[in-house]
Amino acid sequence: MNDSDPQPPIAPRKPHALVSPHGTRNDPYYWLRDDERSNPEVLAYLQAENAFRERSMAKSKTLENALYDEIYARLKQDDSTVPYRKNGYWYSTRFEPGKEHPIFVRRKNSLDAPEEILLDANVLAAGHEYYRIGALDISVDSMWLAYCEDTVGRRQFTLRFKNLQSGEIEPVAITDVETDIAWANDNRTLLYVEKDPATLLGLYVKKHVLGNDPKNDELVFEQTDKRFYTGVSKSKSDSFIFIHMESTLSSEWRYARADDPQLRFDTFLEHEPDHEYDLEHLGDEFIVRSNWQARNFRLARAPIAPNSDRAGWINVVAHRDDAYIEDFDVFNEFLAVSVRAGGLHKICIHSFVRGADFFIGSDEAAYTTSMSVNLELDTEIVRYAYTSLTTPTTLYDYNVRTREQVLLKRDPVLGSFDPKDYATEFLMAAGRDGTAIPVSLVYRRGFVPNGTSPLLQYGYGAYGISMDPSFSSARLSLLDRGFVYAIAHVRGGQEMGRTWYDAGRKLHKKNSFYDFIDVTRMLLERGYAAKNKVFAMGGSAGGLLMGAISNEATEVYRGIVAQVPFVDVVTTMLDESIPLTTNEYDEWGEPKDKEYYDYMLSYSPYDNVSEKAYPAMLVTTGLWDSQVQYYEPVKWVAKLRATKSDNNRLLLHVEMEAGHGGKSGRFQRYREIAMEYAFLLDELDQM
Repeated sequence: MNDSDPQPPIAPRKPHALVSPHGTRNDPYYWLRDDERSNPEVLAYLQAENAFRERSMAKSKTLENALYDEIYARLKQDDSTVPYRKNGYWYSTRFEPGKEHPIFVRRKNSLDAPEEILLDANVLAAGHEYYRIGALDISVDSMWLAYCEDTVGRRQFTLRFKNLQSGEIEPVAITDVETDIAWANDNRTLLYVEKDPATLLGLYVKKHVLGNDPKNDELVFEQTDKRFYTGVSKSKSDSFIFIHMESTLSSEWRYARADDPQLRFDTFLEHEPDHEYDLEHLGDEFIVRSNWQARNFRLARAPIAPNSDRAGWINVVAHRDDAYIEDFDVFNEFLAVSVRAGGLHKICIHSFVRGADFFIGSDEAAYTTSMSVNLELDTEIVRYAYTSLTTPTTLYDYNVRTREQVLLKRDPVLGSFDPKDYATEFLMAAGRDGTAIPVSLVYRRGFVPNGTSPLLQYGYGAYGISMDPSFSSARLSLLDRGFVYAIAHVRGGQEMGRTWYDAGRKLHKKNSFYDFIDVTRMLLERGYAAKNKVFAMGGSAGGLLMGAISNEATEVYRGIVAQVPFVDVVTTMLDESIPLTTNEYDEWGEPKDKEYYDYMLSYSPYDNVSEKAYPAMLVTTGLWDSQVQYYEPVKWVAKLRATKSDNNRLLLHVEMEAGHGGKSGRFQRYREIAMEYAFLLDELDQM
């Protein structure tokens, strides 16, 4: 760093003892935690970090703006979704040129009928730096709309109601709720989940009756076990309302007839360790997805009755060692089953009336399919979405009887984009323990693996969430500048089934980090990248991955982008006052147990910062983040800056009016992507 370069803010060190059952640690940057987001000293420091980031990237601002303009130019301004039908109405969402937020609309009986605007989020967002609608639900008689809105970014939603006959939004506002809502069949009663305002856990299922004061809403269920997330939903048939609760490794569902005036709930099957299940209604039975004696899950029929006897369940789709059942949808004559097999996400059709099971196919090596909106039971059509690293999201209606499909829409990419200009590969890398790790790749055609290209490698690896090879029009700006883009499907996700997830959590968490590094080294050996042009990116739990590889393999990466990273693992997991901590023990371990404490401490990025050279780093966070509290990445940057021995750039970007997902607008979020890409490209230019 030269004397003329912008000088970073230096966070003061203030000793703070963190006491645990296994010893006391000192955290000199703990003072940066401000749960109220109002401490002037903390806010001033965050603003100073933002100002330093802006000064440090001033020379690349022209590039950043050019990248944003490129990305923006590929977007269709007046885009809209494919309409779907329910209870005599066609519903869709559309965007107007230059506007940031969606407009939710419907038409009665026919697509040619006059449009009725349900909600215009652009109008509702006026005066708010952040605005997002998290849920919409229409009463069975189509006369009432319930919706949840967030004006901060902390996922503390407010529930509101709109009379679709008068067009008036009711004055009632129910605050601090989840986005799970469900109408009863009387068209007057709605179930919702109220949050604890401190931990942000949804604990109280309540019943609101239109016209009543929310202060008098009846408590239907209270969650006392804070390891569980609690939600409500409605069956596809509209016959049942469900209360469902899930921890990482356990589930419980309760059900009530949606036309029961009392909404009396029975427990289908009480939760127990290591049994996960979920329900859907079909005919006179429930269809159950369960991992009881089926590690990769199976589907079974079960009577509609409390305290279900699993011995009496009848298999519909049997367990397979080579295929993980992730989700399913019910139809009168078939099931559509979301399956992960061979590292890819596929849709399997199981017919009740004809033939053997079969998959909806693809001609590409790396792709993903997923179910779209399918609200009708009596149909032979399943609507699904297809995408790959080279193919924009494409919506199809697929006839399960004739196996013919109709293309409904392909997400438009304006300009000169042609999928044939890009190529994708699906490889396996050898991990250090012999495990084969899937890797999805995309690059512009003409690429030669001769060890000269820049590489951006992305990873996540937690909670059983799989990183599917999907299309990004923004990513074209990197590919067109010679980048190879890779997704390392590391352990901790579920791309290869349940064992893949189990092998990347708790006392096996380091496998996620080792897999990511081993994928990078394989790609280098095969010439997919130059040794001094390798970049890594990950967010949230993937940000933990970024922090871990920065400590474990500093020499491998030229630069790292860590988005909203979870990096202070031990401190967070010991503090049950931090939102969502109690739900995380099955993922990371219970740190009051010394074995887990020691293991977490051995990889926690914040605790393992040391005096050595680190890659250039751009770290992002949101002040109102409810998933990873802003002070984790802020403290990490402060400690890195005071400890590391290199002069590589270390930049922090704090969104002061947003949370975990960044800005809420349709176009606003691309500003941050352009900033991240400019950081990567600027690092290349400095070589």
